[in-house]
Parts: sequence; structure tokens; C-alpha cells
Amino acid sequence: MRTGSETTCLIVIRGNSGSGKSSLAAALRIANDRPTAILGQDVLRRQILHVAERQGNAAIGYLDLSARYALDLGMDVVIEGILYADIYGDMLAQLAADHRGPSLFYRYEMGFEETLRRHNTKLCSHEFGEPEMRSWWRGRDPLPHVAETALGEDVELGEAVARVLADTRSRPTPELPQAPPSH
Repeated sequence: MRTGSETTCLIVIRGNSGSGKSSLAAALRIANDRPTAILGQDVLRRQILHVAERQGNAAIGYLDLSARYALDLGMDVVIEGILYADIYGDMLAQLAADHRGPSLFYRYEMGFEETLRRHNTKLCSHEFGEPEMRSWWRGRDPLPHVAETALGEDVELGEAVARVLADTRSRPTPELPQAPPSH
């Protein structure tokens, strides 16, 4: 089912825990000049639905439904999370295929030590540590059927924001309501 418009933008940010996905999503919302919904996989899956990360979990459909709702309202949407390819890949590819506007995919690719270093700088670093991060870790985890732009550990937050915003500039500008003719 088609969703969004030519002027809405779907941005998917994937990567291992601690790589910078949430920071990039938040910075994009601040820098974007359009209403932007952030859909955090962890928030929807762990906090709202409280379901396990496995094939067919309820968060897959919830992310899809939430993204379509916001896109249909005319908002840009940023989906961020680990978003394992074997669990979320088909849904994300279908969402991108159904979206009328640009759908952009980014993946943080960096070594485990760098994600652990970044995690340890966060205020929530006490909530989980190295053992949990190792259990969630995946090396390369490309999505099937979509092209992803890799963001390496050398890409600073400001550079990542600039890159994504530059990529979104190619979309059409929304039509502004016309003022009635003056007589």
C-alpha cells in the first residue's frame, strides 16, 4: 500500500548498539526544517511492547504502521535501531518500496571496541555493558533489496548530519498554500 508523498522522506539509521544512531536521529530532527518523527526500535520493542528480539516479533509491524502513519501525515520519518537484517529487512524494503518520496538508508559500520567506547560516554551507560553489547553484536549485516550508505567510525556526528541532509535535498519542495488573489 502506497504511503507518504513525494515530499516526505524516510530515513533509516542502523548499526550496532552504541554506534551513534540515536544521536544522529535527534540531530537530524533539530536540523531538519520539516516536522520529523523519530521511531526508535528500542523504545517501541523494549519499552512499549516489551517483546523479545526474534523473527515475527510485534515491533516489526508496529514500526511499519507507525512509519506509515507519520508519513501519511506529511512528516519525515527517521527509524533508528540495530534493526537486524534477518528480522527487519523485509519490512524495511517493503516500506521503502511503498513510500512515494525518497527512502534513505544509513548503517554505522565500526569495530566493537569503538561502539563500546562510544557507549561508555553516554549517560545511560550504566544500564548495560560490554557483555550485553557483545551478545547483540553483529559485524556486517547488510539489508537485502536496499542500498545503504556506510558511516564509518571516522564520521563525526556533524558530518553525518550534513551528509544525510544533503541527500534529502534532492526531493521536491512541498507546495505551499497559495494566497487568494487580491482584488
